[in-house]
This record gives sequence, structure tokens and C-alpha cells, in this order.
Amino acid sequence: MCGRYTYFPKEFSDLRVRWKLDRDLPLLKPRYNIAPTQDAPVIVNVDGVRSVELLQWGLVPSWAKDPSIGNQTINARAETLVTKASFKDLIGKQRCLVLADGFYEWRKQGKRKVPMRFKLKTDESFAFAGLWDSWKKPDGKRLQTFTIITTEPNEVLRPIHDRMPVMLNDEAALNWLNHSGGELSRVLSVLEPFPAELMEGYEVLSLVNDPRNDSPDCVAPYEEPARLL
Repeated sequence: MCGRYTYFPKEFSDLRVRWKLDRDLPLLKPRYNIAPTQDAPVIVNVDGVRSVELLQWGLVPSWAKDPSIGNQTINARAETLVTKASFKDLIGKQRCLVLADGFYEWRKQGKRKVPMRFKLKTDESFAFAGLWDSWKKPDGKRLQTFTIITTEPNEVLRPIHDRMPVMLNDEAALNWLNHSGGELSRVLSVLEPFPAELMEGYEVLSLVNDPRNDSPDCVAPYEEPARLL
């Protein structure tokens, strides 16, 4: 699964050219510990217009009775997208890109869970494959939410967890966002483990265990305390 991730690119302005956006960017800030129920930048394609929107993490389907279902839908398994009620109607027109540059998983070490951050070796940002939906609140306002799609782990993640988020290179990401035709089987073919040779992971501070912590210290590599002689 994917329960925390990061996004702090050097220049947010690069987004417009890289992802062929049609609208101006909202106000974005570096994020070092994005957690479920929080808002995060997501690229959506509505009627051929691509834009970055701030959506809440944890998908609430349009038909849901209340938003609490979002706590159970932060991730969507690639293998069951076409059968799960929460996701099957979104694949056609409500695919999205979740902007990221790393994510956290916890390695079991005895009775402890050690937080680790996984990223590209180049430190470049990328996009998770996602789905989004819009739910009508009792007051008539709309709540827009998203989920991150997961798949089987690659060799880097397999010792840590039995799932990993679907990470897309730029070509695959733009194809995922393109809703103008294409067989469903071809669209779903990009939902594969990312090449392990392009990734690396490292241990970080337990600071990330608390979602209220969102500072550069969250991504700093853990260093063993010096021993006194």
C-alpha cells in the first residue's frame, strides 16, 4: 500500500510545461509527509482541460452515503479496479496523476517498525497513477477526493511490503491522463511495478510517524547516534 508520500520539487513552475497543463497552478508548497485526509496536488483531465487541483486523499465515491468511506480507499488495487464498486466507473474518464517525489514504507525490525523513504535515484519527481471522484456534501458543496493505485512490489520494495504504488514515467503518465479513446486493456497495462534499478530506499527518522510533522527533517536520512568511548 501507500500511506504517506512526499512532494517538494525545486520549481513548481516546471509543472505547466512538463504535464501540458491548460490552466494556471494553484498555490503549492513543499510537502514532506502527505497523509490520508489531507489535500494534495493532483492533475485531472476534465473535458480535455488539464489542471492541477488540490484534492483530499481518500476517495469518496459520488454515490457514498457519507465521506467516512474515504478512510478505506486511500489505495486501489490495480488487479481489481474493473470490479470494485468504488473504482470501476472512474477508469474511463476520471483517471488522474498524483504528483510525488518519494513515498514512505515501514520495515519490520523485531517489534519495531522502521520508517523508510523510497525515491528515484535521480531525485526527480514523478506521478502515481490515481483515480478521483466528486461527492456532494449535505450543504451542496463538492468534496473532490483521490486514491493512489497500487500493484505488486518490485525487488526494492519486496523485502519491505507486498504492495507498492504505481509510479509512472512521463510518457506513461500522459497516456494515463489521456481519456480520448484507447482500449481499456491498453490503459491498464501501465499499472506495473516500476523498474527496481531506477529506485533506492533509505531509513528516515521516526518523525514521519506523526502526520502532523511536515518539514524537511522528515526526509533526512537516519544516522546512528555516535557512541561514547
